[in-house]
Amino acid sequence: MPIKTKTNILATLGPSSASKEVIEKLIDAGADAFRFNFSHGTHDEHKERYNIVRKLAKEKGRHITLIADMQGPKLRVGEFKEDKVMLIEGQKFLLDMDKELGDVKRVTLPHPEIFQAVKTGDHLLLNDGNIRLLVEKHDKTHIWTKVEVGGALSSHKGVNLPNITLPISAITAKDKKDIDFALKLGFDWISLSFIQKADDVREARSIIGDKALIISKLEKPSAIAELDEIVKLSDGIMVARGDLGVECPIQQVPVLQKRIVSCCRKYARPVIIATQMLESMISNPTPTRAEASDVATAVYDGADTVMLSAESAAGRYPVEAVQMMNNIITEVEADPLFYKLMDGARQEHHCCEGESDSITFAASEISSVLKNVSAIVTFSSSGLTTFLTSRERPRLPILAITPEEKIACRLGLAWGVDSFVNKKIFASFDKFEEEAVKLAVKSGYAKSGEHIIITAGFPLGKKGRTNMLHTVYIP
Repeated sequence: MPIKTKTNILATLGPSSASKEVIEKLIDAGADAFRFNFSHGTHDEHKERYNIVRKLAKEKGRHITLIADMQGPKLRVGEFKEDKVMLIEGQKFLLDMDKELGDVKRVTLPHPEIFQAVKTGDHLLLNDGNIRLLVEKHDKTHIWTKVEVGGALSSHKGVNLPNITLPISAITAKDKKDIDFALKLGFDWISLSFIQKADDVREARSIIGDKALIISKLEKPSAIAELDEIVKLSDGIMVARGDLGVECPIQQVPVLQKRIVSCCRKYARPVIIATQMLESMISNPTPTRAEASDVATAVYDGADTVMLSAESAAGRYPVEAVQMMNNIITEVEADPLFYKLMDGARQEHHCCEGESDSITFAASEISSVLKNVSAIVTFSSSGLTTFLTSRERPRLPILAITPEEKIACRLGLAWGVDSFVNKKIFASFDKFEEEAVKLAVKSGYAKSGEHIIITAGFPLGKKGRTNMLHTVYIP
């Protein structure tokens, strides 16, 4: 059956969605991809859920995308004697490298790289940004601060450093073990936390190679300064609004979200909008009106994928959350304004640099003027042709035919794409048109009297080149 929506749903798996029964319900409710959060759970738990999803996908004839999300560096304060202290506005508070238990005057900060990078006048944010400290002076092992915004602070709470680039890798020793495990298991995408600069993505590429595609999570202001380069080096982007909203003034987050989506459209990189999309559904069976509008706005903006975090991983209503997200997407995509916005943004986002860009742009143009055209069929060995076609946001469904299962699974984050595996087509130029028609008709996307548009690279099977556009009438 044809896909229900153009915009994809990424659901995080966790305690609330660990069983085969719930995962199957999530797929049936509209989940196109699953996120495995390696900040929690064991390798054995992730492997069990991985196998469940792969088996269900095979049974349902689906190509479900699986993402391994790395934890990244975690900056936290040490322990307190009483476990919790109350910091008062205006008081002095010391962060140091001493190993003694903390109190209301000081606490350990076991991260020497922070002491190297911090400057007088910087701000440190503790406990998800609820506490703000002003750096008054510092040395190699001490940071003397003044509390600007106070509050309760307990052991091991997180530390955020807005506008400070730390001299550390985005990939920890734990991440390297987790990446190795995820690659051996066969995950489609690796998602990286704590990306500060373009070199972090280059380092990840040197480790991951072409064994999986890379998602860079944008959650730090320093990454926004190198946005174009990070997007070009990555295969996909996640707008991690939680941490981004801690380190940036919260009123900037909607603006940055639109800027990031626009940049990803320009370079044909799938973009995921994440964090607190239906947050109230962790404990309630329906979202707030504001949350419904938030999801709708992301869809209207042209996001490839919208994500559920705790809603599906630890909430009381994981299936209902996916169903609600699917309902919102369906409603938006049925609105005539939706495609007007997509069409209006095409020229702005288009970046025609070669024959592949030109062919996919032309395919979308033809689809808007040719009568009785029902689908765009892309033949792609690497997925590039399909990502470029998806970037144009055509009104027609995109049927991606690829010779490899792993490529079909990787395409599950791309807007408007339904993937199919067919190795035989790539072996013979003579039958590719006939097979494309058969697939479009059999899958329910086309029927007699309609056209399909085909894009491909020749010779067939050669990666990274799209040089052919063809229209076919179905008798």
